[in-house]
Amino acid sequence: MDKNGSMSGDCDFETTQMEKFLSQAFNFQNIPEQYIVQGVKSFQIGKSPRSMDPKKVIRFPSKKATTSFAMTVQEILDWQHSYRVYADKTVEGMNEDFLRRALQGQSKYGKEAFRMKFVVRISQCPILMEFDARIIPRVPQEQWSHRIKLVSVTGIDFAGRIHDINDILTYVTNWKDVYETSPHSGLLLVHNRRDFRRKVNGPRAKLDTDLLLTDLMRMARLRLRACDYEEVQVVVETGIGLGVFAGKAIGIDETVRALSARAIRQVLEEDGRTYRNICAVVFALPIFGVDYRNGKRQDTYQAFVDEFNESNYQGSIPVLIADQDMHRLTVAVARMGFNVSELNPADSHGVFGEYWQNRGPAVEEKLALTTVGLLVQHHLINPYVLDPNHYYLI
Repeated sequence: MDKNGSMSGDCDFETTQMEKFLSQAFNFQNIPEQYIVQGVKSFQIGKSPRSMDPKKVIRFPSKKATTSFAMTVQEILDWQHSYRVYADKTVEGMNEDFLRRALQGQSKYGKEAFRMKFVVRISQCPILMEFDARIIPRVPQEQWSHRIKLVSVTGIDFAGRIHDINDILTYVTNWKDVYETSPHSGLLLVHNRRDFRRKVNGPRAKLDTDLLLTDLMRMARLRLRACDYEEVQVVVETGIGLGVFAGKAIGIDETVRALSARAIRQVLEEDGRTYRNICAVVFALPIFGVDYRNGKRQDTYQAFVDEFNESNYQGSIPVLIADQDMHRLTVAVARMGFNVSELNPADSHGVFGEYWQNRGPAVEEKLALTTVGLLVQHHLINPYVLDPNHYYLI
């Protein structure tokens, strides 16, 4: 893995490449002055895959490229049809109407955004290029790419933003002491229409660790069960909400990472023997920078290694924790003949790829630039995203 490669920071070239590809193949156009959610440009496509000859071959990044990932329109249609939503039916307010609104960016801040933690979107989603930005050569009907599924899920968000306010109110027990509040209402003050601001010299946040662990386990249990239903054999996981969203600014990131590792370890131990298809789990946790605190390394890889080693993991499902990117691992597993999933840490707005055109993307946006995800999981391209017949409350 080239950790300092072309996609380690801004992805201007890759963004332009995807825009040109969509424009040439599907007449993609942004709609001036229209946004799906704040800061996310809306768009339309003039040629839907449904309107095209199923035998037509589409090449990414272009027809003239020396190396290309080639696919037929029929393959794209099949990948679109594979789209499924699995949602936790025990969550208050979880129903088809909510899902249909949320998956086009219409979830409200607070309770509805919080509810998205218990929603899993999954579909076949071939990888066009790894994070080194090198196109993976493919000819139509190559089977390895059909074995890859993308699992889009929302994580816990402690970045302190208005849309995910309930993460703060639910899990941070002393939020009134940590953040600036209105002297009149006692509610959190919102700056720049989005952000909460920590009080100067305010205390560290205190977490309701029992509740957080319970919910992290519910989230892990749901996405693993969805993968098992979808006949995934090897699950490739990555950290969800364990980077900038883990709450370093309020002093809780170390605890959040440890609880996330503990949650999935416990779920694997408790549920592992009930899975019909999952036979291995791989954690793709690349180390980008080494930060020590109290003599202990602070990164997601180390948190997971410590949890699985120190707890003497007793699960029946074998686990690999790797300092490697998930695309490389997923492609390798698919080429070995296994059905494999990889994880997309999605935003609670529910729109696939979210800020993919902003040229400074995080993991979710990088996935939009390196996979066929926009074709198969974006509501403006794949009609099945908003089709309740593809929703399963479990």
